[in-house]
Parts: sequence; C-alpha cells; structure tokens
Amino acid sequence: MSTTKGTAQGWALPLSVLIIGTFMSVLDTTIVNVAIPKMQTGLGAPPDDIEWVATGYTLALGVVVPLTGWLGDRIGKTNLYIWAMVGFAATSVLCGLAWDLPSMIAFRILQAIPGGLLPVVSMTLLYQIVPPARIGSAMGMYGLGVVVAPSVGPVLGGYLVQYVDWRLIFYINAPVGLLGTAAALAVLPRSRPTQWPRFDLWGFVTIAYGLFALLLVTSEGQSWGWDGYRIRMLLISGVLSLATFVVIELEVDNPLIDLRVFRRWPYLNSILLMSIMMVGSFTAMYFIPQFLQNVQGLQALDAGLTMVPSALVLLVMMPVAGRLYDRFGPRWPVVIGVSVAAYASFLLAGLTPGTPRFDVIMWTCIRNFGTGLAMMSVITSGLASLAPALTASASGMNNIMQRVSSSVAVAVFSSLGVAASAQLMSDRSALLDTGAQALPEVAAATERGPEGLMGLYQMLHRGVQTETYNNGFYIAALMSTAGILLALTLRSGPARRTTAQPTGPAGAPETRAEPAAVEA
Repeated sequence: MSTTKGTAQGWALPLSVLIIGTFMSVLDTTIVNVAIPKMQTGLGAPPDDIEWVATGYTLALGVVVPLTGWLGDRIGKTNLYIWAMVGFAATSVLCGLAWDLPSMIAFRILQAIPGGLLPVVSMTLLYQIVPPARIGSAMGMYGLGVVVAPSVGPVLGGYLVQYVDWRLIFYINAPVGLLGTAAALAVLPRSRPTQWPRFDLWGFVTIAYGLFALLLVTSEGQSWGWDGYRIRMLLISGVLSLATFVVIELEVDNPLIDLRVFRRWPYLNSILLMSIMMVGSFTAMYFIPQFLQNVQGLQALDAGLTMVPSALVLLVMMPVAGRLYDRFGPRWPVVIGVSVAAYASFLLAGLTPGTPRFDVIMWTCIRNFGTGLAMMSVITSGLASLAPALTASASGMNNIMQRVSSSVAVAVFSSLGVAASAQLMSDRSALLDTGAQALPEVAAATERGPEGLMGLYQMLHRGVQTETYNNGFYIAALMSTAGILLALTLRSGPARRTTAQPTGPAGAPETRAEPAAVEA
C-alpha cells in the first residue's frame, strides 16, 4: 500500500485529527456508565437487563478489533478512519433515539463496530505519519486520547445526566464526529490499496468467539456465579477457541493478526507492562468513584469532579513523557512511573470512611503522575521494536489487551470484593452482641433504640466496603511492584535509526530498531 510519509514539519496537524477520533471513541466507554441509572428509568428497563447496554458494547468491541488490519489493507487506512468516524457519529445518534432497551442494546452493538476500529487504525496511521525520531513526542500527545478520556468521561457524563439529559451523551458525538471527518478529509494522507489480502475467515471466527466468551465471563461471572456451568463452559470453550486461533494464524499465508509480533521480547514485555498498568488504572477509576458515592455519600457529579485534578495531571504528563522517551528511552521513565504508581496504590489501600477528600485527590494525582510518565513509553517502546508492516497487528493486539485487562480487573476485583465483603460483614456483625458482654459502643447504641443500632450498622457497613476497596488497591500495588522488574529490562537511551532485515514467511523485510546508544 502506498502511503504519504510524514515530515518533521507536517505531522502535528494530522496527529491532532487522530487524537479527536481516539478520544471520542474511548470517552464513550466510560461516559455511558454514569448514565445507566437515568437510562434505566427513561427506557423502563429492569435493573439486571440494563447492564447489557455496557456489556453488549464491550463484547462487540472484542469481536471487531481483529478486523482492523484486514479492512485497512482492503480499503486504505485513511478511508477506514473516515468511514469509522462517520459510522460512530451516525450510530451515536441512533443510540440517542433509542425508544426501549432492545433498541438501545442493538444500537450500542452497532456503535461498537466503528468505536473498536478507530483507536487501532489511528495508531497505525500515527506510525505512518510521524518521523521515527519524534515518535515519543507524538505518542505523548496521542496518549491524551487513550488515557485522559476514561477520566473525563464520568465528569462530563455526570454533568449532562444531572443537569441536561442523558441522551445528550450520545448526541454530542455527532457534531464532533462530523468535524473530525471533515478534518480527516482535509489533512490526513490518502492511501490507495495495492493488494487485496484474502480474508482469514477461520482465524476471525476463532478469535471473535474466544474474546466474546472471555469478555462475557468477566462481565457476567459475578451474577451468573463463577462456579456455574455457563461460566465454566464459556471459559473452557473460549480458551480452546483462542488456542485454535494461534494454530491457524501460524499456518495461513495472510493471518488476521500476525503473531510474529510476540517473537520480539521488547513488544511482549510492553504488553505485560501495559496490562499491569491498565489493571491499576481501571482499579482506581472503578473503585474511587464508588468509594466517594457509597461510603462518603457524594453525588455522581461531585465524585466525578474529585477525579478532575488527577485527569489534569495526565493531561500535563503525557506530552512531557513523550519528550523524555525521545531523550532518554523508555527504561527509566517507566521504572520511575511504575514505582510511583505502586506507591500511590499502597496509599490508596489505606483508605478509611473518614479519609479527607483532599487526601483522595492527592493520592490519585500521584498515581496518575506515575501512569502518565510510564504508559505511552511502554506502548511506544513495544511498537518501535517492530517492522512497520507489523504495526497494524501490534496495535490491534494492544487494543485487545487493554480491553481484556481492564474488563478482567474490574470483574475479578468486584467478585473478590463481594466475597470478602460478605465474610467481613459476617465477622463484624458477630461483634454486635447486645448481651452482658456487649462492647461499650453497642451498649450505647442499644440504649438509643432501633435508630442507634441502625446508625452503628451503617458505620460498620461503610467500614467493610472500604476494606474491600483497599484489598483491590493492595493487589494493584503488588502487581505494579512486580512491573518494576519488567521495566528494568527495557531499552535505555534513545533509539538509533532502523535497519531492514529480511525475515518472515514471505521474505518480507522486517525493520527493527538497533540497540540503544546507551545501555546503562
């Protein structure tokens, strides 16, 4: 495929267009969660069924992401980006027009198709537009859409839901999508397909079902029961399907996702580090708003506003981290960033029902400082170690791992939290003995009657909830600590020019980065 190469002077404007599309698609994954209660009332949906508005979107994303590379080769990556922008704007309007729950779920599944394509094709275009020497700075800017959008979603969604109308969270995508489409037509380099790769049907079927099954397990495991036959069947069949996918991709001439990306340790290392950091980030984004609302009694908008300072920290750190990557390479920015994130997670693991709001803001800001310093350097170092021809496959795999790791983190930690909460509540309730051996606090509450005991019970319940959140932060902190060891194996020093080396089953040249100038 012939593509116009970017220059040092001409990549900033096209990159800003790519950021718009990525930001819009990633934002939608979190902004909708805030509107679920209002959406349930407006659509007259049962509480158990309304969750499929988010679950259906996540499942469809996992199915469509592997198609991005093949579609980009068939119709051109810029054309794919433009059609995805138009499709996302159109399906967002349909979501806003939904009249009942089935129509909303159907439109959300349709919305996930362009929503899953946008981040992957954007990353591929970025590597075609930006010169290799400026890739760190570019990824720092691009990371604003990937990392900041999930933090902005609850704030923007909370405001629109509380003061305007929940349907506006979908309608707002239409003008943004149309402006982004016009900008893409004006500034993005146009490409014309020069090959028509055969569609890897069985590869698509196996990875689509495997991801669908695993994401469904993480979404419904808690409500269906982790030991239930449905969860076990989905888990076993999903793993077998993904194993079959690996076998197929190693044999076909035109694989849907080129698994040669995993032959390079820098890329495999980046996948592991990225998954660890996504687990930590989504643990904070998922548990902190719950803590603020369920334990400390804040409204949704107030809880979202509490997260704004940490989002601003990310906004500042992403471009700074990109420049540090270009100057020093990935090792030390990532080591420092992961260490800071681990330290902040340990701080968050010390939450109590009476923790001041200022402390929560400071600890989340510290954590996002570390995340912003490390995240894009991790992703960039992995992609930079691969040949340009493998960028589409690697970007798709990055997106898949981001979705899977965040979904698994939320599902597993929530399940552990429910189990631990039940056990803690049982243990602590045993302390509410009203007999002769009653604790002084219980005796005093008993004298005040039912109201006194209810207040004591509520205080006990808030304490138990807080401890379950703390357990999740402890796990995230330990994982981040292990990530420091992986970060120490990253390249140190700026990358040199790339050299072509013939490799691959078709004899295609694979361009790899030379060893760093400094190996400290």
